[in-house]
Amino acid sequence: MKIAIIGAGIAGCTAYLELQKHLPEATGDHEIIIYEAYKDIDPSSEQRDGDEEEHSDPSTLLVGGGLGIAPNGLNVLRRLDPDLLKSVVRGGYVVSTSNLKNKHGSLLMSLKSHVSSASEENIDTQKMHMVASSRHAFWKALRARIPDAQIINKRVREVVPDAEKRNIVHFVDDSAPVEADLVIGADGVRSTTKRAIFADAEEDSYLPHYEGLVGVGGFIPTTEVRDLVEKGSMNFIFGGNGFFGYFFADSAVAAANRDSPYHISEPGELLAWWSTYAIEECPNGKTLDMADVTRQLRERHAYWKDPVVQKVIQSIRVQNMYPTWTSPPLRTWERDGVVLVGDAAHALPSSSGQGSSQALEDVEALALFLAHYLRAECQDKEHQRKDDEENEDCVAKAQKRAIMTAAKQYINLRQPRVTEILENAQKMQSTKRDMGLLQEYSMYAVMKIIGWFPSLMTDQIRRVNEYNVADHVAQVLSELGSN
Repeated sequence: MKIAIIGAGIAGCTAYLELQKHLPEATGDHEIIIYEAYKDIDPSSEQRDGDEEEHSDPSTLLVGGGLGIAPNGLNVLRRLDPDLLKSVVRGGYVVSTSNLKNKHGSLLMSLKSHVSSASEENIDTQKMHMVASSRHAFWKALRARIPDAQIINKRVREVVPDAEKRNIVHFVDDSAPVEADLVIGADGVRSTTKRAIFADAEEDSYLPHYEGLVGVGGFIPTTEVRDLVEKGSMNFIFGGNGFFGYFFADSAVAAANRDSPYHISEPGELLAWWSTYAIEECPNGKTLDMADVTRQLRERHAYWKDPVVQKVIQSIRVQNMYPTWTSPPLRTWERDGVVLVGDAAHALPSSSGQGSSQALEDVEALALFLAHYLRAECQDKEHQRKDDEENEDCVAKAQKRAIMTAAKQYINLRQPRVTEILENAQKMQSTKRDMGLLQEYSMYAVMKIIGWFPSLMTDQIRRVNEYNVADHVAQVLSELGSN
């Protein structure tokens, strides 16, 4: 079977590794190629010179190149490859606590990120925490496990689905098109692959939506703030005119357990920070005066009392601004063997804390469903075999059935979960917009009350973080098998 993955970011690279792990050899040879428009650069990076969509890809939503990988996402990596998990953790910083504060420096609530480790590892007493990382470090750990020959640098112009035959991928450079039984769109919120699924729909029905929020951010040396930031913490500062966040981005090189998601290490050399605030019209990144953006950032947070905020705004010069984009709810993520994953299917706002983790869940679920239905089709064909050689057209049709059945189950399983996470994230996102004094202090009061009754938040967090997508896939397949 021929598989084309469009996009070599976090979702695309993980999809390649999941398929390589799970597709059964008994179902034939499988050729998996990733097509990526950008050469010798992290495609999820914001550093894309001359790209007119540079600031539109939600892969850069956590500005400054930082992101969080929640325990549910880390467990996808652990099941995929324990050594990969160690590499990802080693490139970031383990976070056990989220501190929510007001702009005056008062703690409103403190939440734990850990969940119980999986019983299959027989570690009953340890807890897996969140990992904060630079996006590039995470991507690099994935990319290092993919042979260079399996990634081809070509920009896709169009994907043409075919209900009966192979799908066709056309390229901008007019080179020969590629046929593929399965096309996986892992190409972000402005996905070219997405257009193939909604070819007959109005473009407005699937275009990304600007949320009216922008972010700026980056990294500063931890030497300036080490004594001001709690070890193992991610910090969220709320005010009536925006939002500010910061966390250690790496562990000390000499830390004994720096590759373990169960341990909090001494911080390394970098602190990641970001500021999010409202702008009604989506800014044009190419015409922005970044010196003016820096000045406005300092004015916005000038009277905030948090000492880390003050250290950051005094020492930085903003270089990029990132609008927040989300995707409208899509009625489907599949058409005739063309399937969307990650941001192409469901761009989540940064307030979800689940963008990368949901992409990881997507590709594991898709790979597991596909492996199951390919194996089932193969077994059916063995029972029907009459000649020494299987009819090639019959094999192709069986693979197409397996792909489309797997895609249907994948969508049915994933859409409700992603929708719930999106709805909760949008509620949190409203706290980053400008508000009046009464609304601002009402927000503080609500957060403080929730802090007195943490189960109001922790139950929801645990429900998201303890979710095991592999178990859910197995449950669905078991129920289908018993019907």
